[in-house]
Amino acid sequence: MRKYSFIGPIVLIAVWAIVARLHLVDSFFLPDPFETISELGRLLIKGSIIPDLLATLGRVMISFMIALVIGLPLGLWLGRSEKLYRSFEFIIDFFRSTPATAMFPLFLLVFGVTDTSKIAVAAFSSMLIIVFNTAYGVMHAKKSRVLAAKIMGATKAQIFRWILFWESLPQTFIGLRSSVSLSLVVIVVTEMFIGTPTGIGRRIIDSQITYEIKTMYAAILLAGIIGYLLNLLLLAFEKKVLHWNGK
Repeated sequence: MRKYSFIGPIVLIAVWAIVARLHLVDSFFLPDPFETISELGRLLIKGSIIPDLLATLGRVMISFMIALVIGLPLGLWLGRSEKLYRSFEFIIDFFRSTPATAMFPLFLLVFGVTDTSKIAVAAFSSMLIIVFNTAYGVMHAKKSRVLAAKIMGATKAQIFRWILFWESLPQTFIGLRSSVSLSLVVIVVTEMFIGTPTGIGRRIIDSQITYEIKTMYAAILLAGIIGYLLNLLLLAFEKKVLHWNGK
C-alpha cells in the first residue's frame, strides 16, 4: 500500500463524524460513520448482503472482461494508423461523451429487462474508454524508438509487437482503471432502476425507500470499497507488468 494512503480515509471519517455529531445534518439522514461501519460489518457477518455483493461484482467483472476483449485489440488496431483513428474519432468521442444513463432505454429495448442489458450498457461504455486510451497510447509512442527500429531494418509487425504495443501499455492501464470504475458505476445505477432481485444498487434503493438509512449508507460504503479494491488490484498488476516504466 502506498505511503500516506491512509490519510484520506481518516480525514473523510473525521469530517463525517464532526458533521454528524454537531447535527449539521439531521442525524436520521446522516448517521455516525462508526455506526455505519458497524452496520456494514453486521450485514457482512450476518451474510444478508453477500448475495448483493457477489451479484454486483459478477456483473462488473463480466462487463469489464467483455470491454477488455473487444476494446484492447480494437484500440491497438486503430492506433496503428492515425488516419484510421481520425476516421472513427467522431464516433468514439461522441459515444464516449454520451452519459451511459442516456443509453439505458436503448439497451432495454434491445436486450429487455435482464442482466444482459445491464452488462451490455456497462461493457459498451467501458469499451470506449479502453479503445480511446489504447489508441492514444499507440499513436503517442516515442518516435525516436520507432525511427531507430526502422533504421535497424525492423518490419512493421516487429515495430508494432516490440515497440508500439509496449509503449502503449502505460496509457492502456489508465484506460483499464477508468474502465473498471465506470463498469461499477453503471452496474450499480442500473441495478437501482432496472428490475433485479439482487445487487448493491438494489439494496441501496430499497433501503432508501424503506428509510433504512444506516443500511443505505453501508451499501454505498461497500460499493466504494469494491471500486477502490478493484482499482488497487489493477494498479498492482500494472506495476508488475510495467516494472520498467520510467526507467
